[in-house]
Amino acid sequence: MFPFPEIRFVDILDVLLVAILVYELYRLVKGTNVIRIFWAVVAIIIFWRISDLFNMRFCSQISGAIINIGIIALVIVFQPEVRKFLLLIGTKTQLTGDTMVKRFQFWRRDVGKRVGINLDPYIQACMHMSSSKTGALIIFQRANSVEELVRTGEIINAKASSPLIETLFFKNSPLHDGAVIVKDNVVLAARCILPVTSRTDIDPNLGLRHRSAIGVTEQLDVVSVIVSEETGAISYALEGEIHHDVTPAQLRQALEQLLN
Repeated sequence: MFPFPEIRFVDILDVLLVAILVYELYRLVKGTNVIRIFWAVVAIIIFWRISDLFNMRFCSQISGAIINIGIIALVIVFQPEVRKFLLLIGTKTQLTGDTMVKRFQFWRRDVGKRVGINLDPYIQACMHMSSSKTGALIIFQRANSVEELVRTGEIINAKASSPLIETLFFKNSPLHDGAVIVKDNVVLAARCILPVTSRTDIDPNLGLRHRSAIGVTEQLDVVSVIVSEETGAISYALEGEIHHDVTPAQLRQALEQLLN
């Protein structure tokens, strides 16, 4: 039999605080490339603690050495990802006082009263712009804030409608360049500047609009919808992966699952 230490109240509190910390970190990196590093670090730490608990000295020493050296190695090898993670702390989640209070008051949340997004204006606009080969890039906010993106463009704050979206992307409109940011049934901003992906394994024929659509989903928890100006094809991107040439019905189905 292995001797287990006596469990104290402080131990329970310690585990609870660590669980909350891990959960908040997971919320920050969810939907980005940093999530892979996050799970690797969690797995190593769990293996180290289990080895130490069962007095497996050799495994414990190896995992402990990996942790001590691995922190420095991660910073050096994954410098771009670490930088993105630090940026996410300030951009992907707004940790204000009110936000933190609401986040932990989970017993007061009424999920049943949440109003689903009306996708009709967006689907219709994409269909019309696809037929006229009007280039478009729409960013749908999900769980986390996109305030930093909104600040790069022109504030709209208007109810979403197909004519409004098509007008914003009309080629002679001063707001047609950049992306339109939407949340639920509201168009938040237009002509917003997005981060461009640095990946080299994507189709070289993809232009800046598609690369921006991929890049923003690598760093933020959003869905990008793109209408190609050259072909009129509709695509959408999520978590750094792009789905090419989808039909309006397929786009509606994907958005319903991802947003509602």
